[in-house]
This record gives sequence, C-alpha cells and structure tokens, in this order.
Amino acid sequence: MATDILSKIQKDLPTFSKGQRRISEYIMESYDKAAFMTASRLGKTVGVSESTVVRFAVELGYNGYPAMQKAMQEMVRNKLTSVQRMGVINDLLGNQDVVSMVLQSDMETLRMTGEALDRQVFDQVVERMMAARTIYIIGVRSSMALATFLNFHLRNMLHHVRLVEPYSISEMLEQLVHVGPQDVVIGISFPRYSSRTIKAMDFCRKAGATVVAITDTPEAPGARVATHVLLAKSDMVSIVDSLVAPMSVINALIVSVGRKNENDLSRTYEELEQIWEEYEAYERMEN
Repeated sequence: MATDILSKIQKDLPTFSKGQRRISEYIMESYDKAAFMTASRLGKTVGVSESTVVRFAVELGYNGYPAMQKAMQEMVRNKLTSVQRMGVINDLLGNQDVVSMVLQSDMETLRMTGEALDRQVFDQVVERMMAARTIYIIGVRSSMALATFLNFHLRNMLHHVRLVEPYSISEMLEQLVHVGPQDVVIGISFPRYSSRTIKAMDFCRKAGATVVAITDTPEAPGARVATHVLLAKSDMVSIVDSLVAPMSVINALIVSVGRKNENDLSRTYEELEQIWEEYEAYERMEN
C-alpha cells in the first residue's frame, strides 16, 4: 500500500467529503511535506480538524494515521532525489538542534527494530551461517559499508566468507556461479533498493542457497526473494538514510557467531596478536 497511496487517493477522490478533498489535494501536491506532518499539523495546514485527518486515513484502508504516514514516508524515501530530501528535512528542522534530532530519530529506529526483529528467525540464520559451506555477502551503494563491516569480522571467525564485489550484475553473478544449497547468501538492501542486489539474491535463491535479507520492511524487494528476513528499520536523515539499526543487527549477528565459535575465535585473535608483536619487534630492530 505504501507505493500506491497517490493512485488510491485519485481513485477514491469522487467519494470524499469537502474536508477529505482538501487533505487529498494537499497530499497529491505536497506528499513530501505531508509525509512528515502529524495529524494535527496536517489538519491545520489544510483547514480541517485532526479527527477528520484520522478518519481520512481509515477511509483509505489504513489502521490509523500513523500507518498512512508510514506509507507516505516509504514512498517519499523511494521517490525523492537527494536535493529534495535535504529540502524536506530543512523545512522540518527549522531552528531545532540537528544533533538532538538525529540522535532521537536513531533511538526511535533502534526501538522499532527491537520490536520488529523476529528472534527465532535470527537464531535460524545464525545456525545456517555456522553450517554453511560458504557465506556470500552482498551490499551495493550505501549498503556496501554494512557488507564490508560484516565481511571483515566474519572472516576472523569463519572460513569461506566471501564479499561479492559490487560491480555490474553480470560480474556479480560470475562471483556467485558456484552458489548452491550448502551456501548462505546475505543480501543487505535499503532504500533506494539496488536492483543488482535483488537480482543477485534471486539468482542464489533459484540455485537453492539459503538467502538472508537484511532490509527495512517485509514488502521490500529483497525480502520477497529471501528465505529468511531480518528486519532493521532505517530512517531518512537529510540526504542519507540512517543505518544505525541495520548496523546494530549486523553487530548482533557477529556477536552470536562469535559466541558459537568461541574457541576458534580465541585462537585466531591469539595468533593475530602474536603476529603483531613479532611485526612490532621487527620494526624496532629495523629502526
């Protein structure tokens, strides 16, 4: 419903009351601003009561105004350019403290992620990772930072972890040519969703691999092709999406894998410390 709210409003427009038409016209003309207004503020802007706004949301088929607002925000995040995003956030911020606003937003995103994340699915993903022949990690654009972070730490814990380099889709599929039922593929995808990531995940799913999507909503393209979905909320902050909650979920994955592989991990870090000590001793001798 998040992607067709404007078409639904257009379809139902003839049946709306005068007040509902005001709301409809404002949303169709300025949905980028309406998406971040409270019901009260939207009502004042168009000259109707807050209750009229709430009833309007229900009339469209939502459980209430927050659900309709969420749908508008998801649409905004997928449609606005970076410059338009900055304009929306600047209008909303006004003279507010940017640091406080961002931190409060991230705390709320973490809270919602904690509520949305299915612990049973999370545990199943960890078990599949521990048993996998190879773990492939996919992330493009802003999600590449998350993929690189996950790859860096997993490679210290498990053998056969591979980061799929985000080149063209054909080159990505070349790196995934040997994927099979014994493998786990972790695809990280947040708005704007990368078609390369989705196509690569779909390729792996058809090859029989366990495909894990780390994404923001069950309706996300990556979730639809995955066998397991780990939900992590993201929020629009100026020209970028906040990835605090996805990073937290990835941290939880790393910690869980580390706990299950504690003995091997201890030996790995002991060997690394010994290597660094020997290297530093060599450097001192050279100097």
